[in-house]
Amino acid sequence: MKVVLATRNKNKMDQIRAVFAGAAIEILSLDDVSVSGAAVEDGSSLEENATKKVRYAHERLTQPMWVMADDTGFFIDAFGGEPGIQAAYWGGEHLSAEERMRYALERMHGVTDRRATFRTCVALVSPEGELTYFLGELKGTLLEEPRGTLLPSLPFGVIFLPEGESRSLDELRVEEESVISHRGKAFRQARAFLEKRANTA
Repeated sequence: MKVVLATRNKNKMDQIRAVFAGAAIEILSLDDVSVSGAAVEDGSSLEENATKKVRYAHERLTQPMWVMADDTGFFIDAFGGEPGIQAAYWGGEHLSAEERMRYALERMHGVTDRRATFRTCVALVSPEGELTYFLGELKGTLLEEPRGTLLPSLPFGVIFLPEGESRSLDELRVEEESVISHRGKAFRQARAFLEKRANTA
């Protein structure tokens, strides 16, 4: 089975391919299937944005295929859930990952309640257009200084300490991160769903 992941983000592709390692499922990127452009992510929820991305890709394929896309939000308790679904633009639309991470630390300076949650929604659309959703979340706290290697377009992993962990999210190996992360949890549900569909096809 071949499944398109509606992204061009290499780090995300590596993470999701790690989740699907050992499955008889090949994960393809948008570039692999010659889909250009990108969906406008102007939805009011993770589900809406994930749907926009998966529909955009699905409608531009030259042949019907399974397509999946995810949208992730970062919810900080002390700020009433901010930045939420706007995490990718928090502090300014054109900030680098380093600048966005520094902005988060500045906002959190002196804040004692450092609890935060990552949430991911995966939207999966069948070749026939049927939609299914999978949800995952990871709770933790915000560190006062970054730890680990900052990844492009993933600014908060170096300052996020998952519950029960002594290492930041970005200090974990890809295989470890995929086990506990919000994205890993949602995509493992998608993997189980796809494997079941493949076995009954």
